[in-house]
Amino acid sequence: MQKIVKKGILLTLLFIFSANILVAQKKKSFQQIFIVNDEIVSREKINDYMKNGFIKGMKNGISEDEYIRLKKKLGNTLGEKEFIAVIDIFSKSEMRKKKRAKKVEKAYVKKFTKEYILNSNDTAANFTVEMVNGEQIQLSDLKGKVVLLNFWATWCAPCIREFHEMPSKILKKYKNQDFVFIPIAIGEDKALVSKKMDYLKEKGIVFNAGFDPNRNVWNKYAKGAIPKNFIIDKKGIIRFTSTGNGEKNVDNLSKEIKKLLKE
Repeated sequence: MQKIVKKGILLTLLFIFSANILVAQKKKSFQQIFIVNDEIVSREKINDYMKNGFIKGMKNGISEDEYIRLKKKLGNTLGEKEFIAVIDIFSKSEMRKKKRAKKVEKAYVKKFTKEYILNSNDTAANFTVEMVNGEQIQLSDLKGKVVLLNFWATWCAPCIREFHEMPSKILKKYKNQDFVFIPIAIGEDKALVSKKMDYLKEKGIVFNAGFDPNRNVWNKYAKGAIPKNFIIDKKGIIRFTSTGNGEKNVDNLSKEIKKLLKE
């Protein structure tokens, strides 16, 4: 396994993003479902594909039309669409083309490492964002508080899975402390974000959210994949960043917030 990790950063990242996540909301458990060639496969099978280098790519979440199609074929075992990961695997003939695989890996690594405009130890860029409840939040007004700045989108399945963990692991835990959570939907308007927040509220996920239709805030901080998180300390310095919703990602965010609240 270590050999695979060293030689395949792309495959490792894909595996992290597709990690099995158990979440409890309103006494209901959600478990990620893995789909390969229109069939549900086990976590053990995904591990086997991983060890043998067969994973080409993955898609977290699916469209409504694709969900309906799979639902007809697979029935109620399919689960919630936000928790579905569709895994694309290499054929045996493709596996022989190592040169092509290396090019894909290099391109991904190059893209991934250049996704941050601001990094840890940089001063957080000031911004003003409107929230769905009409509130205006300006980052510079939050000096003295620890801020978790989260970039997401309504179509982003890993973002929604991350939100399922936020209330219990972060929001309730630091509710009465000097902590502020600012989730900002990028490239989307108020109506679309409000609709998604109403949907999440029905599942017991309740918090305010901002929207950045022209990506003005997003363009100051990053580009590329979401969700992206920036933890900003009481002095306005970025102290921690993360991309994607890998296993224990929210736990790690919580640990960093706890540490900074003590400073």
